[in-house]
Amino acid sequence: MDIFGILSLIGGLSLFLYGMHVMGGGLEKLSGGKLERILESLTSNPIKAVLLGAGVTAVIQSSSATTVMLVGFVNSGIMKLSQAVGIIMGANIGTTITSWLLSLTGIEGGNFFVRMLKPSSFSPILALVGIIFLLGAKSDRKKDLAEILLGFAVLMFGMETMSDAVKPLADVPEFTGLLTAFRNPLLGVLVGALLTAVIQSSSASVGILQALSVTGAFTYGSVIPIILGQNIGTCVTAMVSAVGANKGARRTAFVHLYFNLIGAVLFFVLYAVVHAAYPFGIMDEKVGAAGIAAIHSIFNIFATLVLLPFTKGLEKLAYLTIPLTKEEQESSAAEDVFQILDLRFLSTPGFAIEQCLSLVKQMSQVAQHAMEASMGLFLQYSEEHAQFIEAQEDLLDQYEDKLSSYLTRLSSQNLTSKEGQSVSTLMHSINDFERIGDHALNLAEISMKLHRKEMSFSKKARQELEVYSSAIKDILERSIQAFSDNDHELALTVEPLEEVIDDLNKEVKKRHIKRLRKGKCTIDMGLVLADIAMNYERVADHCSNLAVYIIQMEDHTVEAHGYVNSLSDESRAYFLQMQDAYRRKYQLV
Repeated sequence: MDIFGILSLIGGLSLFLYGMHVMGGGLEKLSGGKLERILESLTSNPIKAVLLGAGVTAVIQSSSATTVMLVGFVNSGIMKLSQAVGIIMGANIGTTITSWLLSLTGIEGGNFFVRMLKPSSFSPILALVGIIFLLGAKSDRKKDLAEILLGFAVLMFGMETMSDAVKPLADVPEFTGLLTAFRNPLLGVLVGALLTAVIQSSSASVGILQALSVTGAFTYGSVIPIILGQNIGTCVTAMVSAVGANKGARRTAFVHLYFNLIGAVLFFVLYAVVHAAYPFGIMDEKVGAAGIAAIHSIFNIFATLVLLPFTKGLEKLAYLTIPLTKEEQESSAAEDVFQILDLRFLSTPGFAIEQCLSLVKQMSQVAQHAMEASMGLFLQYSEEHAQFIEAQEDLLDQYEDKLSSYLTRLSSQNLTSKEGQSVSTLMHSINDFERIGDHALNLAEISMKLHRKEMSFSKKARQELEVYSSAIKDILERSIQAFSDNDHELALTVEPLEEVIDDLNKEVKKRHIKRLRKGKCTIDMGLVLADIAMNYERVADHCSNLAVYIIQMEDHTVEAHGYVNSLSDESRAYFLQMQDAYRRKYQLV
């Protein structure tokens, strides 16, 4: 092989690995986090776990990616180790799909339909469709599909280029002599493990082996140890991912290692014993791409069938490696809610956004409870409730800090336009929820001041404040419910109420000035009422912001500060109708 042949080999390998990366990324983005949510909702049924693990891995074309996700799930407390074991087994089966797709390069025949099955025939068509979608499509979904098609086409082109580059090596005695050294089983396992550990993908490693098989230097007997080594080497990705994670995540990585290691030993021992007693004539025959795919599948199915009844044993082995500490046993009930913001999920933005949304919904409930409790203090002051509000406000600060930091990291990922908008909406929403908590704390401090100075409102002012509080409670419930359920229709009912609250705010202040002039109220109580009204009005503004975010998700043309002016005639009529209904409901007597 001359220098140009070496360059062709390097180029083919580069295209092959890049194509696999692009295709996998497109598949993950197209799933939009759905695959991860399927795994997250998994039950403890081991057979179901195996099937789901195989299915998800077959789609994203990477057992390493699936296992890294599992490490993240266990690290964040979403999944237990016992649930992850079955998925790991299924992932090893699912990853064999790639080798079968790559084996299509070895199809031979003169029939038109047979020739169309060869990747060199149909991948240019996929590439053409992909480039049309990529350049002409406006929707993110079609662009993700374009990535998948182009990634697959590049993958297959790289495979063909590699195969063509190494074919001349079949006539080079030094090269074939080097490959025959792999007949030593231990050397074969070592080479397979090292190759996979370096490129971080058993699918790619097996694909390279399939490309080299065109030289005719590999036999069935020589590739078996290499494939066993490749399955062991793929554990490196999960082991690296578990570095710095909690003990549960590290145990998940060890389960993956033990499964592949024990499976490889059992398979090799069984193969050696049976072959010694009843020699397989096929072992000295040359192996092709399809034969390698078959061995890859047989090994992983064998390992799963043999070890599936012993999932508890693998789990115990992981606990023996990393024992359960006393602190873990005692802290099982006090789990950190922020664990689900695992950095491993950043590589799958759709799922990471779902995790953030789950926490923001929890944050909204905290803000609502704090605000409702603070309004209740004006009716009956309680030191315990005041302390509760302060604790809730501290918790909201933690939510804002953790979520803002995570979303900032997430925004630097390769997001679709829809994902980018979701991140932006969440960033704005957590700020509004945190500010609602601040206003709840302000109101609690005002109540504390009134209680300690034994100050109270007049009967009339108290009645007005109760009406105002009811309106705030209503808008708070509507906006948070609309946000939690992504309810566009409910969000449309918030802004008319916010307009009514603005009028209420002015009317409450106006009536207080009248009472002040008549000597029915003091200046001090007037300042207190002004503070309360200001905090109420700000809370309503934040509720309005939340509703507009939901409306904008449905209609991108809506402007946050010009929502009312952008209404159509039909929408304006509905808006005015709702506004009149709210005015009647929250009318001051």
